[in-house]
Parts: sequence; C-alpha cells; structure tokens
Amino acid sequence: MSPMPDFFTSETERLRSEIAIAAARMIAEDGADYGSAKRRAQKQLLGNQKVRGEIMPDNEQIEEEVRIYNQLFFADTQPARLLHLRQVALKLMQQLQQFNPYITGAVWNGTAGDHSDIHLQLFASSAKEVEIFLLNQDVNFEVGETPHFRNGREMVETLSLLLPQPGGASELAHLAIYDQDDLRGSLRSVPGRRAERGDARALQAVIDEDNDKESTDP
Repeated sequence: MSPMPDFFTSETERLRSEIAIAAARMIAEDGADYGSAKRRAQKQLLGNQKVRGEIMPDNEQIEEEVRIYNQLFFADTQPARLLHLRQVALKLMQQLQQFNPYITGAVWNGTAGDHSDIHLQLFASSAKEVEIFLLNQDVNFEVGETPHFRNGREMVETLSLLLPQPGGASELAHLAIYDQDDLRGSLRSVPGRRAERGDARALQAVIDEDNDKESTDP
C-alpha cells in the first residue's frame, strides 16, 4: 500500500489540533473531564459525522493545550488557585498517610483551575478500612466508582468528600481506593515527563519548587 499523501496527514493533524484546543477550553472554562470534552469538541467541530480514530487527540496533547490556555487567559489567577489546591491536597494526604495516598490529575500535573477537584489514589487493605477511618473522623462522604487506571474496564470504589475551607468555602476530593498490590509497577514514569502520580513528599517538592520560582521571578 502506498503511503498516505501529505495532504491527508496535514489535514488530520489540523483537525486533531483544533479538537484539542476546543477540548482544552471546555476543561479550563467549565471543568469538563477529558473524555466528555473530547466528544463535545468533536461534535462542535465536525457535527455527527464519524471520524477516524487518529483524528482524536490524546490526553497528553490536550493537557498541553490546557496549560497554554491557562497561561493566556488565567495567568493572574491560576497559579494561586493551583497552589491552594495542592496545599489542601497535601494536608489531606498527610491525614490519610496510613493508606499510601498518591495524588493524580490536574492538581498534580499543574493544570488545575477554578473548577478542578482533588483526586487521590489510596492503596489499602480494603475500601471498608478507609470508610471506617473517615467515619471515625466524622467525615461524611459519598460512595461511587472510578475506572481502574490500568485498564479502564475494572471499577474501583471511590469516596467523594467536601473539605471545608476558611471563609465558608469547600473543596471536593475524590479518593479512589485500590488494592495494595496495585501500587507495584504503578510508579513508572516517562523520561522528561512528570509521573502520573506522586506521594506526599513528591507533592511537597513540587510546591517548594513553584514557591522558589515565584520568589526568584522579577
């Protein structure tokens, strides 16, 4: 089979880029999740026509577009919002230390904005153990499910809870509970990229790094 003409390659790349930009705007402005943002962006740009799989951008491309969008439109507010969420997440991780908490998602990768929640992954003996701990701390929560990070088909129990903040505000945190064995092999990272999750020490290092940058900026 002869190679595809450059026209089709460049057209695919253009559509992929446009979908990624539109999805990033929905994520930054409305707090949409990546999956629904991609579907909405596709429909917005292409209507109901079927598209080839290679036209859809991956999450890495969309994440980069979210960063660009934040820098363009939320440069005055997003860094402070991100720092606040990271500090709240760190405090929660310290409280949940016995369950091997790891942070993931927008608060960890640095794209969090006004509509972002905190996402933690706990690696415990059982979900019931975490539930009992929270109940003993007089913490109310709702029980849901999250796709397993390895295959997306298996579901794991997720506890969602509100974290009261000074001034009467609150932040929403989601605790996805995995088996302790799931932690093995889950900490691999791609060279040059931040790992998909980090423990409390890693999150503290990121906070310190951002504070150092802020203090040295002219």
